[in-house]
Amino acid sequence: MKTDTIFFQIFKEFPQFFFELIGKPDTDINIYSFIAPEIKQKGFRLDGIFLTSEGYQTEPLYFLEVQCYKDELFYEKLFAKICLYFWQDRPPNPDWYAIVIYERRSYETPSPQRYRVLAENHLRCFYLDEIVADVQGPLGIGILKLVVETPSRANSRAQQLINQARLELTDAIGQEQVIQFIETIVIYKFPKLGREEIEVMLGLNELRQTRFYQEAHQEGRQEGRQEGLQEGLQEGLQEGLQEGIEQGKLQTKLQMVSVLLELGLSVQEVAQRLELNLETVTELAEEQL
Repeated sequence: MKTDTIFFQIFKEFPQFFFELIGKPDTDINIYSFIAPEIKQKGFRLDGIFLTSEGYQTEPLYFLEVQCYKDELFYEKLFAKICLYFWQDRPPNPDWYAIVIYERRSYETPSPQRYRVLAENHLRCFYLDEIVADVQGPLGIGILKLVVETPSRANSRAQQLINQARLELTDAIGQEQVIQFIETIVIYKFPKLGREEIEVMLGLNELRQTRFYQEAHQEGRQEGRQEGLQEGLQEGLQEGLQEGIEQGKLQTKLQMVSVLLELGLSVQEVAQRLELNLETVTELAEEQL
């Protein structure tokens, strides 16, 4: 299971969750863009970098790595990738931090002494198994914690997060996006359940009959007609797809195809879980390969 894949998707769609995690929730996320560049030497690939926009190069860069297993050479490779990136791309930013998210502290190995200056000044580690996530805590951290939650607790935690999202997020479309992502996380926690069963388990079938959801649906239709639904809900949907919030839901499903495939689900299982046409999923899988 490639858990780092779903973390990349979370931070790509909701960058504010990253800054909540590192203790800088007031950071202007609009000055950063999140990418996963490939370092040409030895095929190294960084899990992700938060790059600053033009005009904000005095702000630090953030290199992100998600580690869900023990690797004795992890820090050797991490600092090598960062140095190679600086050599190849030469960003103007004067400062940088390496942010490592461990699923659990036991997966961490000691950083070699020769890197102690880098580790002391630029390395920040976070351990999801030690984070206490409750309804009073930030929503983003709760969702990150849900990714590594055990199946026995995932159902109740997901329902708490859905309720939290309904209370905290006043924007109807943004609320639906977050709830859709929580639902997707639960899908790979319970691969034998169909999407309708997941909706019933989380109470989403009742939620989507509420007045608020119906208003979100209508609001999405109107914005879709006026602005193309905010450039297709940030990524752009192909012309001719359903209007409004249905466009956003379909886009989220398409984005999650590659995530679920990398998590080990078959093309048929992905099509069934996401209620997508098998031919569409097959084409996306071929593009991914």
